[in-house]
Amino acid sequence: MTPEDKRPFITLLASHWVSMLGVALATTAGFSWLFVLPQHLRGNVDNPYIGIVIFLIIPAILFLGLALIPVGIFLARRRVVSGLTAVADRRSAWRRLGVFIGLMTFVNLVIGSQATYRAVAHMETDQFCGQSCHVMKPEFTAWKHAPHSHVECVECHIAPGASGWFASKMSGTRQLLAVILNSHPRPIESAMESNRLVDSADTCERCHARSREVGSPVRIVTAFKDDEQNTRSETVLSIRTGGPGDGIHGAHMGPGIRIRYAAADAKRQTLPWVEIRDGKGRVQEFTAAGVKPESLAAMPKYEMQCVDCHNRPAHSFQTTDRAVDAALKAGELPATLPFLKKTAFEVLSAKYANDDTAAREIPAKVTQFYQKNYAALCTTRGAEITAAGQTLLSLYRRNVFPDLKVTWGTYPNNLGHNDSPGCFRCHDDGHAAADKKTITNDCSACHQLVAVDEASPEVLKTLGITLQKP
Repeated sequence: MTPEDKRPFITLLASHWVSMLGVALATTAGFSWLFVLPQHLRGNVDNPYIGIVIFLIIPAILFLGLALIPVGIFLARRRVVSGLTAVADRRSAWRRLGVFIGLMTFVNLVIGSQATYRAVAHMETDQFCGQSCHVMKPEFTAWKHAPHSHVECVECHIAPGASGWFASKMSGTRQLLAVILNSHPRPIESAMESNRLVDSADTCERCHARSREVGSPVRIVTAFKDDEQNTRSETVLSIRTGGPGDGIHGAHMGPGIRIRYAAADAKRQTLPWVEIRDGKGRVQEFTAAGVKPESLAAMPKYEMQCVDCHNRPAHSFQTTDRAVDAALKAGELPATLPFLKKTAFEVLSAKYANDDTAAREIPAKVTQFYQKNYAALCTTRGAEITAAGQTLLSLYRRNVFPDLKVTWGTYPNNLGHNDSPGCFRCHDDGHAAADKKTITNDCSACHQLVAVDEASPEVLKTLGITLQKP
């Protein structure tokens, strides 16, 4: 090699396409990141995907570019050594290369640490959990209408501490791969079904202490018949919720009480074995009739916690009947339109291939019913009929997602026993102990019915409760 053939550092950097590609990627990503980041910090980003772009995709491109630069320099250096030319002062060349790599590493650490922090923060937002992936659309939609809509997803779905964070990210990685490969289940599994439950002591009981005495709150259930008048009725009952020493909570979660059960299915709707340990150390086992010991031994066992009954506290879906009743009670549907309850139930219960089909057919079916049976109303109350069709469509979109195979009743609600087995999974009078004692299914053990399907219950007048009529 002659002195004229020496290659300065910048020549090595620019003499190979790999290093030039790295420079291009790093420069583009860096400028993009710096331009978009201030917009995000000002809170002007509404698109749920923009956070992924800013804090995941752009940094990934930046890291790739920075990695390609030293690779390209190495390849260029090898070309020089192999015969194109040679570097007389190897020490000087390696020193320059070390400085360059050190500088790039420093930049990498500075930008990377910022990007990583923001990425983690973004991945823990409700926006990321519910909207960045269409698979979570049903759960996110239900969450927006739930009493816990002010509680962030991570408060319930990620256990506290480093282990909880790590477990959630591992689970999220598996879920991301399933979405990319289009191998995720349809419908998606509930947390109970997939065993992603977080101990209620770390979630529910941070706000809802089991030591709190709730008493016996009065509940009023409004229903409408499917007759021409959409006849309204009220059911009034007091629920013995209780507290640590009595009522429903005391019997299941009181001091010293531990309940375990075996589940025959992933959704935990069939529970053939129950073990109860009371506060005095006594243990009783209750087994459903016809269950063989060998099959029972193979079933998974779980310790009862809040979410075994309150399994849909933030993602509750309605049944068709309850959805229509709630809309009629709230005045979202006009109860004075004849047979609206019956029509609404039939329209919502029908199957639609996709959202577009439902958007066309649900309002159309409502209008067609009144055109056929109450033509005069279409003239005098046409706007109300049209609005009723749109309200039913909104109820459908809140509870049914055809592309994910979520429909009415897909996710059972174990709180109560009207819409799914719920309490009767154990309280069926069919789980017997060795002494023939059974788990009670006496209605009065949990609630007291004061009025059943009455138009104007006297007890409400006694309590001074006036129900607003829509």
